[in-house]
Amino acid sequence: QVQLVESGGGLVQAGGSLRLSCAASGRTSVINSMGWLRQAPGKEREFVAAISRSGDSTNYADSVKGRFTISRDHAKNTAYLQMNRLKPEDTAVYLCAARRGIALSTTTSAYSYWGQGTQVTVSS
Repeated sequence: QVQLVESGGGLVQAGGSLRLSCAASGRTSVINSMGWLRQAPGKEREFVAAISRSGDSTNYADSVKGRFTISRDHAKNTAYLQMNRLKPEDTAVYLCAARRGIALSTTTSAYSYWGQGTQVTVSS
């Protein structure tokens, strides 16, 4: 099994920055692509960003392009999401996810492993 644990969420003013971390443990050798998704109250879970195993390929939702950066450190089995120029509409629970497939999927159902999530709140 694979365990994912997120950290780094919090309360920030609009225009500010946060860096989320996702530490993977267990059978990490089965993980290929990793992603970040988010869910705001009353809304469906939505794709934010994904990264390939090598880190050479990334994919972003249009709403975060140019503001968020996903990265990965294999030595630490950790993925990161650097979030800059945050907006109130970025407020959500951010979840780390991983999958065995190599495609950078934007679909929630494509991910097999999930963390518990970390709350990000952006005040106006």
